[in-house]
Amino acid sequence: MSLLREKEYGHYCREKGCTGEEVANAILAVIEFESFLGGREKTFGSAAVEDLRDYISTLIAQQRNSEERLVAIARCSYLEKKNDLYVYLVAILGGSTVIASISDRLEALAGEDIKNLVFEGVESLPLGSTSEVQSPVVQVLVSRLESALAPELCRNVLAGNHHRIPVESFNEYRDWFNCSESIDAFLVKVHEEAVKDLEQHMLEDRLWYEQEITPDVLEFVRTNQEILSAVRKNNRLFVTKIPYSPKDYLKETDPLMKRYHSCHCPLVRSSILMKDVHISPTWCYCSAGFEKLMFDVVFGEPLKVDLLETALGGDLRCRFSIEIPEGKVR
Repeated sequence: MSLLREKEYGHYCREKGCTGEEVANAILAVIEFESFLGGREKTFGSAAVEDLRDYISTLIAQQRNSEERLVAIARCSYLEKKNDLYVYLVAILGGSTVIASISDRLEALAGEDIKNLVFEGVESLPLGSTSEVQSPVVQVLVSRLESALAPELCRNVLAGNHHRIPVESFNEYRDWFNCSESIDAFLVKVHEEAVKDLEQHMLEDRLWYEQEITPDVLEFVRTNQEILSAVRKNNRLFVTKIPYSPKDYLKETDPLMKRYHSCHCPLVRSSILMKDVHISPTWCYCSAGFEKLMFDVVFGEPLKVDLLETALGGDLRCRFSIEIPEGKVR
């Protein structure tokens, strides 16, 4: 890492709230990754996802696959506009809390004995494990959940906030809702603001979370209010999840690959392409929990959600129906 890049990267890390020691450690983590790439006659700029996967495998073998190290490389990837590396790392980090969170929620809703029964022998995989490695573990886990629990309880366990997103991040939406004349007006505002945000990211050539926003992606979202908002029909909200890789999704014609580009789950996405792993679509209630979280905050209580379509189950998109609490339709 050159001195100029080191200074720029250090400044970026400090903007993210890092201490002096954390910045130094982050710079060292990037330098070590670049050293690994040098052994392959590559640089950060020429690195491919396969190089990153191999490096993470090396870190796992050395038990050095810490969250801090992966975050450091992810931040550098974002700064260098290495979108493919950044997206790969964000997926790893975003899915790292899911299994532990499901375990905690299962114990809270069904008791310790059921939790122990379901998780017996389910190994905790190292941070950075690939989707191909994690998919068989999830296959066992969701099968046990379905066997041990009544369907409604199983869905409720999965439909929690397993990415542990701070609920305070949705306070603005709650304020919008309280100031809106109706649910429908609120949903229109949510969608309009989301489209504005996507357009700004497109104009600035910045990723929106893991998504690259192109004119086609922007129009795709703009013309469907179910994406990044919802459409109300009576007492139900209908939500369609934006594809994980919308640019590739819109270009793809093969149904199997379209499903793959649609799926967000870093733990099971690869199973769509694997012939020997078949994961129940019930798992997608985890995604349903993510989609309804904003509405949980807006309405002030956990909402009931139903899975309508899922890429994991053979559909070309993921779509949900969320029930508005009685007496709160306006």
